[in-house]
Amino acid sequence: MPSDHAPSVVAALAGLGGQRVWSLMVSLFGDLAQGQGDAIDGPVLSQIMAALDVRPEASRVALHRLRNDGWLQSQKVGRISQHSLTAQGRAESAAASPRIYAAPPDLSEPWQMVVTEENGRETDSALREAGFIAALPRVYVGRAVSAAPTGCLALPGTPPPEWLRRAVEPAELEADYDALLAALTALDAELPAPEQLTPLDVAVLRCLIVHNWRRLVLKHPTLPGGLIRPEWPGYRCHLLVDRLLRRYPRPALQDLATA
Repeated sequence: MPSDHAPSVVAALAGLGGQRVWSLMVSLFGDLAQGQGDAIDGPVLSQIMAALDVRPEASRVALHRLRNDGWLQSQKVGRISQHSLTAQGRAESAAASPRIYAAPPDLSEPWQMVVTEENGRETDSALREAGFIAALPRVYVGRAVSAAPTGCLALPGTPPPEWLRRAVEPAELEADYDALLAALTALDAELPAPEQLTPLDVAVLRCLIVHNWRRLVLKHPTLPGGLIRPEWPGYRCHLLVDRLLRRYPRPALQDLATA
């Protein structure tokens, strides 16, 4: 990263854990080059990975793995290698994008509670596939627009008590969300204006934000807005991710190639 802002950006987010190189590349390509025909030049990819403090040999191993997995493809254009998502890679990126880039939820969004006749794997699976979250034995909560399976009792949600709000939060991710919130809060206060950053700076910044957000938000179901505590770290992270990604828009691949 050519600017003086690189060390603080990388240090704030790179130490949060879960920074496997192949996974970083998944985040990078999903953010920058998801469209059909989009490709990242080899020298540009090398610069970005170097700015992320990734060694060249580690980048080569990650590229090899993602090609073997059918997620990336590479071709020579003159003397330069270009890397792009395969059809499979684009499909998987597109499937995850609605969660990653969604606007923060409306905290007044209606919700519902669903009660089942008995505990059962089939019913539990059907409810989870419909977007419901287990709150208590035989009790699930979800968005009001979600359709409950036949045979369940669906009740419209009322202003929820604090214990129910906390019951649906992913407790196993609490420490990770706290750490991400601290890092994003510091970035939000310290980052310079967008015009002071180069396209490469922005690509690195967005990769780190998207990657650390993606690895948490995709690990749990979408919480109905009406059940979310305003002070929940996951929600506060969502507000900051949304603000930072809008403040630092995705750079054009051509701008990266000519920078």
